[in-house]
Order: sequence, then structure tokens, then C-alpha cells
Amino acid sequence: MKMKLWLPLLLAAIMIVSAGCGSANNGGTGNGTNNTGSTSGNAGESTNDGAANNADEPAESYKIAIAQYVEHPSLDATREGFLAALADAGLIEGENLEVDFNNAQADSTNNLSIAQKLASQSQDLVLAIATPTAQAVAQQVQNSPVLFAAVTDPLEAKLVDNLEAPGGNVSGASDTNPEAIKQLMDFIAAHVPDVETVGIVINEGEPNAVVMAGHAEAYLAEHGIGLVRAAVTNTSEVKQAAESLIGRADAIYITLDNSVVSAVASIVQVANDNDIPFFSSDRDTVEAGAFATVGFKYYDHGYEAGEMAVEVLKNGANIGDLPVTKPSKLDFIMNLSAAAEQGLEVTDEMKGYVQDPENNIIE
Repeated sequence: MKMKLWLPLLLAAIMIVSAGCGSANNGGTGNGTNNTGSTSGNAGESTNDGAANNADEPAESYKIAIAQYVEHPSLDATREGFLAALADAGLIEGENLEVDFNNAQADSTNNLSIAQKLASQSQDLVLAIATPTAQAVAQQVQNSPVLFAAVTDPLEAKLVDNLEAPGGNVSGASDTNPEAIKQLMDFIAAHVPDVETVGIVINEGEPNAVVMAGHAEAYLAEHGIGLVRAAVTNTSEVKQAAESLIGRADAIYITLDNSVVSAVASIVQVANDNDIPFFSSDRDTVEAGAFATVGFKYYDHGYEAGEMAVEVLKNGANIGDLPVTKPSKLDFIMNLSAAAEQGLEVTDEMKGYVQDPENNIIE
């Protein structure tokens, strides 16, 4: 009788223990992140799995907004580099990162409307790309960190009062180094035959363009070369303005002027048809048909801005404590096909300006 009573009890105990062990193993291997808490009372194996996954994935989700003045290759590359830096830090759009992208389409009314909309919302961070948009966003958005990129002169644009310690809720990445303009103007003076005047297509309403044109004019004056302006108020006027420089300019130069860069193909056509060497201020425009610039990759510029965003979002940095950055790795970038189209012979001496020929001489 005693054997008959103990045997069922023993079998039942074995089944209960086996069932408990099976549940713990499933929780540890099937979904470690979601089950970390539920398995905390079990053996270290499943708890350790969950901890390892958490180290690879940020625990929080973030909501950011991007306001961009207009879509063109340099500004688009800035945005792509920015998001790449966030992704490399584990902030993946569509997974743990929500991105509200706004394009002002080079319209000041749209620019203001977007800034006012963002001011009424709560964002973990706002990225403003290009000077007009950065100014509008910085003026309107007070309750979120504001990061700017593709801005030529943050002081002149009154985005910050101090580049090293901006304070407040605004900092960012400047896309210009005055040394780049000086090097390019010196190159024009040395290698464009008999140059007396350089023509510039410019929207005087863009502060960044005005600042850069002023630097170029001063550096050209050191060589006795004049600067003649062909003014536009929007992108549709760029081709006519470029044509107005025929016979008045020995070379054409453009700044980081968003209205002008957006229509750069029309300047390339004028330069090619009339054998006028065409110089720009960004790599993307050289790839599009300008002859040369002194610059950098806008993707890298955006990536640097993204690294600042990571400091704010993941590491809790106060954006006002982050110094404004500027590009430090400058190089000449030349398009040899463009030079041929524009009637300019590229000598070995000219190629010698390029420090990284493999990447920065475009055949």
C-alpha cells in the first residue's frame, strides 16, 4: 500500500520540476530583451542574455525633427550623413528613432511655418539645415535642443554669440573655413589666364552667400582682381544671371548659396558653352560640372553634426555646452572633364594642389 501511495506523488513532483525548467529556458533564448524582467528569478543564463542584448540596443526611443531649406545634393548629403551617425550609434529610423522631415522648398513663408509648427511640438532634438532655416528654427523653437548644419557664419547669422561656448539651446556645425576661400581665390589668380574679373551669381538675401562673397572679394583684391555680381532673388533667375556674366567675367565663382546651387546645371551650361572656368564652394557642385573647389564631403559634415546629436540624445550633453564645429580637412577637388569643357588646360602644377588625387581628382 505504501508503494502505491508514494509512486504517484513522486512522478507528479518530477513533472512539476521539469515543466518549470522548460519555461525558464524558453524565456532566455526566445526573446532575451523582452523577457529579462520575467526571468530575473531564474538562473543567470537567461538574465545574462538579456543584459547582452540591452548593451547593443538603446533602451529609449527618440523623436526628432529635421527642417531643411531646400533639397539639393549638398544639403541632402548633410542630412544623410547626420542620420548615418545616429544609425551608427544605434538610433535607427523606423525602429527606435522617429524623424519628422520638413522641406521649406527655398520659400521663406514655408520656412517660418515649419519653424512655428516645430515650436508647438515636443522634440528630443531639431536639426536645421542651411542658414535661413536655422535662423527661423532658432528664433521659434525654445523648448528643444536645436542643432544647425550647413551654416556658413553662425555668428553673423546670430545663431550663437560664442562659437566655443554657445549657451542656450542652440549649437551646431558650420560648413565653411575662410581659409578655403582664400586658397581658391589664390588658385584662380595663379592659373586662370589673364584673369581681371571674376563673376559671381548671388542671392543677396542669403546671409551665408553675402559673407562668403565678401571674403572672396577681399582675397581677389589682394591680386588686383575685381568681383562683379549677377544678382538673383530665386532659382529661376540663375541661368539669365549667369548669361549676363558673358563678356564681363574671366571666370565664374559661386558660394554656398542655396538658391544658386539648386540651379547649378544652368551655370555649367553657360560656362561650357562660352569657355569660362567655373569655380564653386562645394564638392557636389564640382561633381555636377564646376571645375574646382577647396572643400570637403558634405556627408562627412552631416556626420559630424550627427555625432553632436548623439552626445545630446544618448549621453545627455547640454547642447549649449557643445562648441560649434567647422571643417578642418580641406583639399582641392578638380573635375578634369569640366576643365576641358570650359577651355582650361589642367597642368601637372595645378594637379599638385590636390592632396588626395585618388579621391579628389574627378576624371
